[in-house]
Amino acid sequence: MKITKFVHSCLLVEMPAPVNRTALFDPGVMSEEAVDVGALMYLDDIFITHEHSDHLSTKIIKKLIAKFPEVRITAPQGAVNALVNEGIIASTEAPDGITLFNSPHEKVAPLYPVPVGKPDEYGYHYLDMFSHPGDSHSFMETKAILALPISAPWGSLVRSVELALQLQPKHILPVHDWHLSDAAREAQYERLEQLFAEHDITFHKLQTGVPVIIKA
Repeated sequence: MKITKFVHSCLLVEMPAPVNRTALFDPGVMSEEAVDVGALMYLDDIFITHEHSDHLSTKIIKKLIAKFPEVRITAPQGAVNALVNEGIIASTEAPDGITLFNSPHEKVAPLYPVPVGKPDEYGYHYLDMFSHPGDSHSFMETKAILALPISAPWGSLVRSVELALQLQPKHILPVHDWHLSDAAREAQYERLEQLFAEHDITFHKLQTGVPVIIKA
Protein backbone atom coordinates (compact mmCIF):
# COMPACT_ATOMS: atom_id res chain seq x y z
CA MET A 1 0.00 0.00 0.00
CA LYS A 2 1.41 3.39 -1.03
CA ILE A 3 0.11 6.37 0.93
CA THR A 4 0.77 10.04 0.18
CA LYS A 5 -0.32 12.91 2.38
CA PHE A 6 -1.50 16.19 0.87
CA VAL A 7 -1.73 18.44 3.95
CA HIS A 8 -3.97 18.04 7.00
CA SER A 9 -6.23 14.97 6.64
CA CYS A 10 -5.99 14.32 2.90
CA LEU A 11 -4.43 10.96 2.04
CA LEU A 12 -4.01 9.27 -1.33
CA VAL A 13 -4.04 5.48 -0.91
CA GLU A 14 -2.80 3.37 -3.81
CA MET A 15 -2.93 -0.41 -4.01
CA PRO A 16 -0.80 -2.12 -6.66
CA ALA A 17 -1.67 -5.18 -8.74
CA PRO A 18 -3.53 -7.41 -8.40
CA VAL A 19 -5.84 -5.01 -6.49
CA ASN A 20 -5.21 -1.95 -8.70
CA ARG A 21 -7.29 0.50 -6.72
CA THR A 22 -6.69 4.14 -5.80
CA ALA A 23 -8.63 6.26 -3.31
CA LEU A 24 -8.41 9.81 -2.00
CA PHE A 25 -9.58 10.56 1.54
CA ASP A 26 -10.78 13.97 2.77
CA PRO A 27 -9.49 16.43 0.15
CA GLY A 28 -10.21 19.71 1.96
CA VAL A 29 -9.45 23.37 1.42
CA MET A 30 -6.02 23.12 3.07
CA SER A 31 -5.08 20.60 0.40
CA GLU A 32 -6.18 22.58 -2.66
CA GLU A 33 -2.65 23.66 -3.60
CA ALA A 34 -1.05 20.35 -2.66
CA VAL A 35 -3.18 17.93 -4.70
CA ASP A 36 -1.78 17.88 -8.24
CA VAL A 37 -4.77 16.51 -10.13
CA GLY A 38 -2.84 16.47 -13.40
CA ALA A 39 -0.24 14.13 -11.91
CA LEU A 40 -2.77 11.52 -10.81
CA MET A 41 -2.87 8.51 -13.10
CA TYR A 42 -5.83 6.69 -11.54
CA LEU A 43 -8.64 7.41 -9.10
CA ASP A 44 -11.45 5.00 -8.27
CA ASP A 45 -12.89 6.51 -5.09
CA ILE A 46 -13.15 9.69 -3.08
CA PHE A 47 -14.10 9.22 0.56
CA ILE A 48 -15.33 12.14 2.68
CA THR A 49 -15.65 11.71 6.44
CA HIS A 50 -17.85 14.81 6.96
CA GLU A 51 -18.80 18.14 5.41
CA HIS A 52 -16.42 20.56 7.17
CA SER A 53 -14.36 22.44 4.60
CA ASP A 54 -11.01 21.18 5.89
CA HIS A 55 -12.20 17.71 4.80
CA LEU A 56 -14.31 18.58 1.77
CA SER A 57 -13.30 20.98 -1.00
CA THR A 58 -15.71 21.08 -3.92
CA LYS A 59 -13.00 22.94 -5.85
CA ILE A 60 -10.70 19.90 -5.74
CA ILE A 61 -13.52 17.42 -6.26
CA LYS A 62 -14.76 19.18 -9.40
CA LYS A 63 -11.24 19.04 -10.85
CA LEU A 64 -11.04 15.33 -10.00
CA ILE A 65 -14.41 14.60 -11.59
CA ALA A 66 -13.36 16.43 -14.76
CA LYS A 67 -10.37 14.10 -15.08
CA PHE A 68 -12.00 10.95 -13.66
CA PRO A 69 -15.72 11.16 -14.55
CA GLU A 70 -16.40 7.62 -13.27
CA VAL A 71 -14.94 8.22 -9.82
CA ARG A 72 -17.16 7.09 -6.93
CA ILE A 73 -17.77 9.55 -4.09
CA THR A 74 -18.87 8.26 -0.69
CA ALA A 75 -19.88 10.49 2.20
CA PRO A 76 -22.35 10.81 5.09
CA GLN A 77 -25.64 12.54 4.36
CA GLY A 78 -24.56 16.03 5.42
CA ALA A 79 -21.60 15.95 3.06
CA VAL A 80 -23.71 14.40 0.29
CA ASN A 81 -26.14 17.32 0.64
CA ALA A 82 -23.28 19.83 0.38
CA LEU A 83 -21.98 18.11 -2.74
CA VAL A 84 -25.42 17.91 -4.36
CA ASN A 85 -25.78 21.66 -3.84
CA GLU A 86 -22.70 22.00 -6.05
CA GLY A 87 -24.04 19.63 -8.69
CA ILE A 88 -21.86 16.73 -7.57
CA ILE A 89 -23.29 13.22 -7.27
CA ALA A 90 -22.28 11.25 -4.17
CA SER A 91 -23.60 8.28 -2.23
CA THR A 92 -24.01 7.38 1.41
CA GLU A 93 -23.60 3.70 0.49
CA ALA A 94 -20.07 2.34 0.80
CA PRO A 95 -18.67 0.48 -2.23
CA ASP A 96 -17.11 -2.97 -2.11
CA GLY A 97 -14.00 -3.18 0.03
CA ILE A 98 -15.16 -0.48 2.43
CA THR A 99 -16.56 -0.93 5.91
CA LEU A 100 -18.04 2.01 7.78
CA PHE A 101 -17.37 2.23 11.50
CA ASN A 102 -18.67 4.34 14.36
CA SER A 103 -16.50 7.45 14.55
CA PRO A 104 -18.59 10.38 15.82
CA HIS A 105 -17.36 13.91 15.25
CA GLU A 106 -16.08 15.50 18.44
CA LYS A 107 -17.89 18.52 19.88
CA VAL A 108 -17.05 21.76 18.08
CA ALA A 109 -19.90 24.09 19.12
CA PRO A 110 -19.87 27.03 19.55
CA LEU A 111 -16.61 27.42 17.61
CA TYR A 112 -17.78 25.78 14.37
CA PRO A 113 -20.99 24.50 12.79
CA VAL A 114 -21.91 21.02 13.93
CA PRO A 115 -21.98 18.38 11.14
CA VAL A 116 -25.57 17.49 10.32
CA GLY A 117 -27.29 14.14 10.08
CA LYS A 118 -26.96 10.81 11.82
CA PRO A 119 -24.30 9.66 11.63
CA ASP A 120 -22.64 13.07 11.45
CA GLU A 121 -19.41 11.48 10.26
CA TYR A 122 -18.16 8.27 8.64
CA GLY A 123 -15.15 6.30 9.77
CA TYR A 124 -13.76 4.19 6.93
CA HIS A 125 -11.98 0.83 6.96
CA TYR A 126 -10.36 0.49 3.53
CA LEU A 127 -9.61 -2.96 2.08
CA ASP A 128 -9.37 -4.36 5.61
CA MET A 129 -5.97 -2.63 5.98
CA PHE A 130 -6.37 1.10 6.54
CA SER A 131 -8.64 3.18 8.80
CA HIS A 132 -9.53 6.88 8.58
CA PRO A 133 -11.69 8.14 11.47
CA GLY A 134 -12.20 11.76 10.43
CA ASP A 135 -12.48 14.20 13.33
CA SER A 136 -12.81 11.74 16.16
CA HIS A 137 -10.99 10.48 19.22
CA SER A 138 -14.04 8.41 20.19
CA PHE A 139 -13.73 5.47 17.80
CA MET A 140 -12.95 2.05 19.22
CA GLU A 141 -11.59 0.05 16.30
CA THR A 142 -8.85 0.19 13.70
CA LYS A 143 -7.12 -1.86 11.06
CA ALA A 144 -3.35 -2.28 10.92
CA ILE A 145 -2.78 1.20 9.43
CA LEU A 146 -4.41 4.12 11.26
CA ALA A 147 -4.72 7.74 10.18
CA LEU A 148 -4.55 9.36 13.62
CA PRO A 149 -5.71 12.96 14.22
CA ILE A 150 -3.06 14.58 16.39
CA SER A 151 -3.98 18.27 16.62
CA ALA A 152 -7.40 19.91 16.67
CA PRO A 153 -9.56 22.48 18.46
CA TRP A 154 -11.74 19.52 19.51
CA GLY A 155 -9.01 17.16 20.72
CA SER A 156 -5.62 16.80 22.33
CA LEU A 157 -2.34 15.10 21.52
CA VAL A 158 -2.51 13.26 24.83
CA ARG A 159 -5.91 11.79 23.96
CA SER A 160 -4.73 10.74 20.50
CA VAL A 161 -1.74 8.92 22.00
CA GLU A 162 -3.89 7.24 24.65
CA LEU A 163 -6.31 6.04 21.98
CA ALA A 164 -3.57 4.69 19.72
CA LEU A 165 -1.94 2.81 22.57
CA GLN A 166 -5.31 1.32 23.46
CA LEU A 167 -6.12 0.23 19.90
CA GLN A 168 -2.59 -0.91 18.97
CA PRO A 169 -2.41 -0.46 15.19
CA LYS A 170 0.81 -1.58 13.54
CA HIS A 171 1.30 1.72 11.72
CA ILE A 172 0.25 5.30 12.49
CA LEU A 173 -0.10 8.08 9.92
CA PRO A 174 -0.43 11.53 11.55
CA VAL A 175 -3.27 13.64 10.16
CA HIS A 176 -5.22 16.76 11.15
CA ASP A 177 -2.03 18.71 11.89
CA TRP A 178 -2.42 21.85 9.75
CA HIS A 179 -2.82 23.82 12.97
CA LEU A 180 0.83 23.18 13.93
CA SER A 181 3.81 25.27 12.90
CA ASP A 182 6.51 23.42 10.97
CA ALA A 183 8.79 23.46 14.02
CA ALA A 184 6.07 22.16 16.32
CA ARG A 185 5.13 19.45 13.84
CA GLU A 186 8.72 18.28 13.51
CA ALA A 187 9.20 18.19 17.28
CA GLN A 188 5.96 16.32 17.88
CA TYR A 189 6.69 13.82 15.12
CA GLU A 190 10.10 13.06 16.66
CA ARG A 191 8.60 12.45 20.09
CA LEU A 192 5.72 10.36 18.72
CA GLU A 193 8.07 8.22 16.66
CA GLN A 194 10.11 7.43 19.78
CA LEU A 195 7.10 6.84 22.00
CA PHE A 196 5.23 4.52 19.65
CA ALA A 197 8.39 2.56 18.84
CA GLU A 198 8.52 1.62 22.52
CA HIS A 199 5.17 -0.11 21.95
CA ASP A 200 6.13 -1.79 18.63
CA ILE A 201 4.06 0.68 16.60
CA THR A 202 5.61 2.38 13.56
CA PHE A 203 4.92 6.10 13.39
CA HIS A 204 5.43 7.53 9.91
CA LYS A 205 6.63 11.14 9.85
CA LEU A 206 4.67 12.06 6.73
CA GLN A 207 5.70 14.94 4.51
CA THR A 208 3.33 16.46 1.97
CA GLY A 209 3.70 14.81 -1.44
CA VAL A 210 6.22 12.22 -0.27
CA PRO A 211 4.77 8.69 -0.44
CA VAL A 212 5.40 5.93 2.06
CA ILE A 213 5.13 2.22 1.27
CA ILE A 214 3.57 0.05 3.97
CA LYS A 215 3.25 -3.70 3.95
CA ALA A 216 0.49 -4.59 6.39
